[in-house]
Amino acid sequence: MKNPISARSILGGTAEGPIVAAPEALSFWGGVDPATGAVIDVHHPLHGTCLTGSILMIPSSRGSCTGSGVLLDLALTGRAPAALVFSEAEDVLTLGALIAAEMFGRPLPILRLSPDAFAALAKAKTARITDTAIEADGLTIPIAPFATAALDLDEADLAMLNGRDGVAVEVAMRIICAMAAQQGATRLISVTQGHIDGCIYASPANLTFAEKMADMGARVRLPTTMNAISVDRANWQAQRVPAAFGDPAARLADAYVRMGCRPTFTCSPYLLDSAPQAGEAVAWAESNAVIYANTVLGARTAKHPDFLDLCIALTGRAPLSGVYLDEHRKARRIIDVDLPDGVDDAFWPLIGYLAGRAAPDRIPLLRGLAAAKPTSDDLKALCAAFGTTSAAPMLHIEGVTSEAEGAATTETDTVSITRAEMAAAWTVLNEGPEGVDLVAIGSPHASLNECRALAAAFAGRTRHKDVAVIVTAGREVIAAARTEGVLAELEASGIQVLPDLCWCSISEPVFPTRTRALMTNSGKYAHYGPGLSGRVVRFGNLADCVTAALAGRVPARLPDWLSPAGRPT
Repeated sequence: MKNPISARSILGGTAEGPIVAAPEALSFWGGVDPATGAVIDVHHPLHGTCLTGSILMIPSSRGSCTGSGVLLDLALTGRAPAALVFSEAEDVLTLGALIAAEMFGRPLPILRLSPDAFAALAKAKTARITDTAIEADGLTIPIAPFATAALDLDEADLAMLNGRDGVAVEVAMRIICAMAAQQGATRLISVTQGHIDGCIYASPANLTFAEKMADMGARVRLPTTMNAISVDRANWQAQRVPAAFGDPAARLADAYVRMGCRPTFTCSPYLLDSAPQAGEAVAWAESNAVIYANTVLGARTAKHPDFLDLCIALTGRAPLSGVYLDEHRKARRIIDVDLPDGVDDAFWPLIGYLAGRAAPDRIPLLRGLAAAKPTSDDLKALCAAFGTTSAAPMLHIEGVTSEAEGAATTETDTVSITRAEMAAAWTVLNEGPEGVDLVAIGSPHASLNECRALAAAFAGRTRHKDVAVIVTAGREVIAAARTEGVLAELEASGIQVLPDLCWCSISEPVFPTRTRALMTNSGKYAHYGPGLSGRVVRFGNLADCVTAALAGRVPARLPDWLSPAGRPT
């Protein structure tokens, strides 16, 4: 009987080990602890499982571009899976494995299986991977080499690849070409600017890579902004951050500045004066920024993994694939949203979170939201939450985003998000107690309008003495808030406004050590916070956050717009 299953090699190598399989994509950053190799995403079915030495089977990765750095660190410390097996296209972890092999001699095989092969292998207990086959509990799956199209490089590309511009550029171009081949690209595209996500100190591997590139003479040739880093660059020592963490985190930021990157230190580069225009091809990393750039600004950028972001900035060239191309920006799923009456700011991250779950592996078109007239901050929150649960680099919103008209094709299927599903997701994101001792604002970095809204909501009142209130924001936003007097209002209310770092990279003692439970209006941080901080998290609107800040508690209830007859439960 003919077996229809098949496997294809993405990165070669041999491995054997126990099979760890899950039907759900996983973000290695915020989802896997690099110090132990264990899954820390409390919402993932593999939570608590150690991945070290396993044949890890997941459909794809999702979430943060920093996952490539986490995988590289696991590879360098001997804590990585023995092999990665996907059923869908995947870039972030593939790039981490490519760097491990290319720059550090640590090969880690990656395979892509057909759906039937993936389902069959997932039932096995152990597997052995050779150059030609997967053998598992009596099952043998032949491995075909990855079919790569010839890459059409121009004279400048070839000159960089042959070392004309130095060894760092040569290495960068080799990595770009390898990624282009596995993505099926036949040529490269020039981009106008970059945004570096690899400056977050997610693991020592990020520093190892950056300093090695800087020592080789790497220097960006594009205007290149930098993501939030892991410390307040000017104040981490005064904040009593341990030198064992603060020093390498600061060195990592310095390495990218030494390579010519602009020290913007923000995860919301779309708030900067350098934000790209519609149709502009750029090379951004940081998942929320990529989704916002494609969705709201109409710019074009793939969801570039950490390390590839620097390689592109060094060369000015990116693989011409994915959402750089018109055909890959189409919606492959329509999501009809049952819009409640009177929604508030918490609705948008909740819908982003649910939309990502409804379209974990494809670009969706959301319908039914135009009447609520989302603001740019609403869309920022939606895009960030979408990126925690979906691997897609963008989405469309009918009547709101510029490319939504005509985004759906005749093959697009349709699903819905009901109010019951909204209520269930709200409950999942609100597993903490009524009492909280930390309010976290600014994931992604707060805008000037959000700072104004928070100051207006406090209206001169002072936070509860036992509740810390911290806002993370970019340097330019903080400077504008200072000029307007908004920063002084916030500080007078006992609110701490921190530059450079964000909630997804904050660490103790800047993250208050005594915290037991926290409140946030960020769907992204509500998802990642429990795993990253080890604390329970409450999610709500800005008004709920202010109530928690003033009283030290906020009732655990559905919002008015989800409650029966509009009444709180």
